[in-house]
Amino acid sequence: QVNTGEEPQKSGVMPGDLEALLTICRDECGLKITGLMCIPPVGEEPAMHFALLRSMAERYALAELSMGMSGDFEDAIAFGATSIRVGSAIFGARDSF
Repeated sequence: QVNTGEEPQKSGVMPGDLEALLTICRDECGLKITGLMCIPPVGEEPAMHFALLRSMAERYALAELSMGMSGDFEDAIAFGATSIRVGSAIFGARDSF
């Protein structure tokens, strides 16, 4: 997961650290990385985050893009998403606790 919004409360690698992480995963751990995912910050235009993730995937020749949820999956698909998360569109909104 790439923290495209560089939000301190979220996990994920910061965009500027992605290359180093991919190098470690591939060269030192022997992992085959096939794609990236992101969850845009609430209140920001998701398209700019989807575009950023797509450009990073293209740069590192990664085919899979997991991005987009029930409220923004159309934009995610337009930017090349190969996986979307649409649970609330199917099952309804979660109960607040």
